Amino acid sequence: MTTTLSLRGNQLRCDIRPDLGGCLAGLWWGDVPVLRSTPAQALTTVRQAGCYPLVPYSNRVGQAQLKWAGTSHPLVQNNAAEPHAIHGVGWQRPWEVLEADAQFALLSYEHKPDASWPFAFDTSQAFRLHDDELELTLSITNQSPQAAPVGLGWHPYFVKRPGSHLRFAASGRWEMGADKLPTQRLPSTGLDQACAALDVDHCFDGWNGQAVLSDAELRIRLASSLNRLVVFTHPTRDTVAVEPVSHVNNAVNLLGQAGMTAEALGLTVLLPGTSMSATMAIRVEAV
Repeated sequence: MTTTLSLRGNQLRCDIRPDLGGCLAGLWWGDVPVLRSTPAQALTTVRQAGCYPLVPYSNRVGQAQLKWAGTSHPLVQNNAAEPHAIHGVGWQRPWEVLEADAQFALLSYEHKPDASWPFAFDTSQAFRLHDDELELTLSITNQSPQAAPVGLGWHPYFVKRPGSHLRFAASGRWEMGADKLPTQRLPSTGLDQACAALDVDHCFDGWNGQAVLSDAELRIRLASSLNRLVVFTHPTRDTVAVEPVSHVNNAVNLLGQAGMTAEALGLTVLLPGTSMSATMAIRVEAV
């Protein structure tokens, strides 16, 4: 059943589709789209949404094989012909509406172990709209009887308009192989450049939780409690994905390789009954 929620402020408004992965169908400043935006009732696939949650991991699990505690768990290859599992399970499951009003919504999803993820968890998303800012909180609780690897993040697609420019600071960038999996970490200061010719699909770490995307119409300030950022765009795309995430791509399978630690990779291990939360805020102003 199609479920739509609309939050409204003075200038900022957003549409949410709980039934389509708990996604943001769209975010607008007046009539100007901030994210890739479709009115909620017209959205037919989460793949065209403005933003969706990444839970219980972000980006890819290589070859759709989760290696954990001495056991290999085959996962569902959930991105067409690509051999990996990608972006967790929350974005492809319906969420329940727990609370909603004109400027706030709270959603939840309860996961039972299945072929997509072998550990039980509960997760919730909160959306709070202010006049010039949308605040999001994403939380997860491990409901399995054993310690489990988890990660959180968001996948917002910002509109790439003429003059779009992205700026953020970081300390490292994970290089990508032809298989779209990370190969090595190299020093990086982040990005400060125009988006039109930008060709990037990398995870940056040492991020300070602040990024600015600006063009001739809007200045968008992205802030997060997370300290890694995946950026994806190339010259033929009309969006720039700027994704706050908690861990490096394929982190769970990189653990232990060449001395890579959970801390270095950003991988969180939750004991049974324990929780993790993250925040993201999108602040918008007219230029």
